[in-house]
Amino acid sequence: MIVKITALVIYVLILFAIGIVASKRIKNISDFYVGGKKIGYWAVAFSARATGESGWILIGLTGMGAMAGLSAYWVVVGEVLGVALSWFFMAKPFKRLSDRYQSITIPDFLESHFKTTKPFLRAISATILSVFVVIYVSSQIDATGIAFESMLGLNYFYGAILGFLIVLAYIFVGGYVAVVWSDLFQGFLMFLGLVALPIVVYFSISHHESIYTQLHQIDPYLTHIWGGSDNTWLNVATILGFSMIGLGFLGSPQVYVRFMSIKNEAEINKGRWVAVIFTFLTDAAAVTIGVLARVIFTESGQNAEDILGVGGADVLGLMTEQFLPLALTAIYIAIVLSAIMSTIDSLLVLASSAVTRDFYQKIFRPKLTDASLTKTSRWVTLIMAFLALGIAMLIAITSPERQVFWVIIFGWSGIAASFCPVIILAIFWKAYNAAGAIASMITGFLSVALFKFVFQELPTYGVYFEKIDVLFPSFVLAMLVGVLVSKIYKPSS
Repeated sequence: MIVKITALVIYVLILFAIGIVASKRIKNISDFYVGGKKIGYWAVAFSARATGESGWILIGLTGMGAMAGLSAYWVVVGEVLGVALSWFFMAKPFKRLSDRYQSITIPDFLESHFKTTKPFLRAISATILSVFVVIYVSSQIDATGIAFESMLGLNYFYGAILGFLIVLAYIFVGGYVAVVWSDLFQGFLMFLGLVALPIVVYFSISHHESIYTQLHQIDPYLTHIWGGSDNTWLNVATILGFSMIGLGFLGSPQVYVRFMSIKNEAEINKGRWVAVIFTFLTDAAAVTIGVLARVIFTESGQNAEDILGVGGADVLGLMTEQFLPLALTAIYIAIVLSAIMSTIDSLLVLASSAVTRDFYQKIFRPKLTDASLTKTSRWVTLIMAFLALGIAMLIAITSPERQVFWVIIFGWSGIAASFCPVIILAIFWKAYNAAGAIASMITGFLSVALFKFVFQELPTYGVYFEKIDVLFPSFVLAMLVGVLVSKIYKPSS
């Protein structure tokens, strides 16, 4: 335990050092929110990936690999495609437009792009962003508590609060620069930890039979890449649910603010391969860890419930304890926290910008100075963080059997369904207008709740909607409604 705590303390001290150094670069509100648009490609690529993956990859995706078997690799396919499309086709035009508009937040970009004179678009986008960011952050805090409990033996609630306070401290000091620099450090840890573990495990076990054969003996459906059901349409829904998670990389604000912050378009050319390779290797490794865990621990006589824990949350902890020396296990605790905190910090800065700049300054106090706004931003960050903490505690108390994978995906889907169709259409379709953008955002926002709490509860077809999940149908609806409304409501000359 002393070794584990020592590793955790060293990790925290590094984060605080990053926050202190970063604070010296905060001269104005642009520095606080987008690093003055001077961030290099390594930092942006690692930060975008660390933010996009979060605790979901280490706790959620490893667990999903153990639960779903080979079909979970569809998540890898979807995420790689989503990241590649984003960096290769969308990043440059978005960067070009956001620089032209001098945008430092997504609502900034939308208001400038659609040339709106009334604050409706900014207010709606900031509201939706704030709501789902708080939900998403709460799911990450929940994952923090689970990580501390499964890997350190610390009480869930103490762990969640401790991790929350650590990340809040360095954001409060250093803003976006601290977030990006810490994400670079944390993303590097994530990459090494995820890629190394399945290799170490594979060469540490006996191979009397292939992993595929052993998995098939546990449950034949675990080896079906097309899904584990005799119902073809249910398998189609499962594949769509897994692979369409990648849609969230096509315009989610927490990812696209990274493109705002990068130095120039040349840096995007360099960063895109870093992002794609990072995604492929880490996602594939996470699923593989889950698959190996299912085989190894079932073979040793443990049942599935013992292996999977709370929605798969124990998989990584079990694997590191079994196959790594104590010192390396301690490092993996830091890696798990890295994945979670890299998302919490980014989202809190994003939510703070939505409330402080897009509501408070742009709508109510347009004459407010940057110096005053930076100070206000820190306090807004604090308030929203504690709100997310409260929601996380409520989720833990009311839903002890929750699946971490899908809890995190719900927050991710809400942000993605509300903003990705808007960003895509804004970049590629000139006829898209403010009315269409508002319609898209509202449709995406409402559809996520509709598919989650209404369609998934239908007696006959609810299981299909449960497998397909909320992002894909909400995304499609938001896109269609945006196009339809733009065609019907033409802006006046």
